[in-house]
Amino acid sequence: MVDWNLAVATATRLVRPGPDVSRDEAREIVAELRRHAKAAEEHVRAFTRMIPEGVEPEDTPVLVVDRAGWVKANVAGFREVLRPLLDKMQERRGGGPGGAVLGAVGGKVTGVELGMLLSFLSSRVLGQYETFAPATRELPAAPGGGGRLLLVAPNIVHVERELEVDPHDFRLWVCLHEETHRTQFTAVPWLRDHLEGEIQSFLDATEVDPMTILERLREAAQSLAGGRPEGEQDEGGRSLVELVQTPEQREILGRLTAVMSLLEGHADFVMDGVGPQVVPSVREIREKFKERRAKGASRLDQALRKLLGLDAKMRQYRDGEHFVRAVVDEVGMDGFNRVWTSPNTLPTKAEIAKPAEWVARVHHPAES
Repeated sequence: MVDWNLAVATATRLVRPGPDVSRDEAREIVAELRRHAKAAEEHVRAFTRMIPEGVEPEDTPVLVVDRAGWVKANVAGFREVLRPLLDKMQERRGGGPGGAVLGAVGGKVTGVELGMLLSFLSSRVLGQYETFAPATRELPAAPGGGGRLLLVAPNIVHVERELEVDPHDFRLWVCLHEETHRTQFTAVPWLRDHLEGEIQSFLDATEVDPMTILERLREAAQSLAGGRPEGEQDEGGRSLVELVQTPEQREILGRLTAVMSLLEGHADFVMDGVGPQVVPSVREIREKFKERRAKGASRLDQALRKLLGLDAKMRQYRDGEHFVRAVVDEVGMDGFNRVWTSPNTLPTKAEIAKPAEWVARVHHPAES
């Protein structure tokens, strides 16, 4: 169904070259990012009061990678997460006439498409906590099947130069955000399984009938082109990804969106909260970074972001950070940390927008 090797080959062929640095500079940057990741671990734990139990730092390694390394890691992750869905689709296709030929051709096409998508994204990601991290030839699996933290050195250097900020401060600032994600998953043992369960439920609800998929794609194309059938409701600017979903998937996606908004907003809140104590130029970095986000990009870049739902990713940072800040202001850090008690205490999508409703439900259930 997907030619994974072709996806990697396509992405690495199309990926943009990184900033111009000498070999010695590259070594220094990698070493500094590793030092900052270690320092960020202590800062984040002290600020959040989230202490992983029974998890050693080596259980979730920090890996500094280039853009091609990020691509390979993500292809391995996609392959692992999508395996049940692709097996189901393969069974459905294999029973029909010409299934083997269609599978081979379709796998090549999908592999190229995935490679093009990853090449687009590979120059934009500063860091990533890989929750589902199988081993690759270049990147070892974490002991015990845990996650691993990736820092994409060329992208960090590119942005720090573009913003003209202190590179040492910026690198630590980025590490604070990414280390928060590692702390979230290592200090909350049930979070990974919960997220994996929601993703698998989403994939299980995926339509595998080709005619159904084609019909949904037709409806999506009409909506995106502004040609909705008479009487059809406005889709509210949804991305193509959202438009081809079933109602059940949209419900699951609502829960996933709430969780991801929480995780991203919490990371932004933490790096800004820790920043003034350890990053002297944090105010300048934050202002320039926000300005960079607000400026947007070229029309093509904006169209791709809309099509893929990446603009929604930006809203997750903003809405999630507002939720965390409002809750901490109301009930303090320990009160906020009740969000990590169980899946039932995670905020809903509606509560992300209205933090007071989460506080009432979790802290004052008798009154709500």
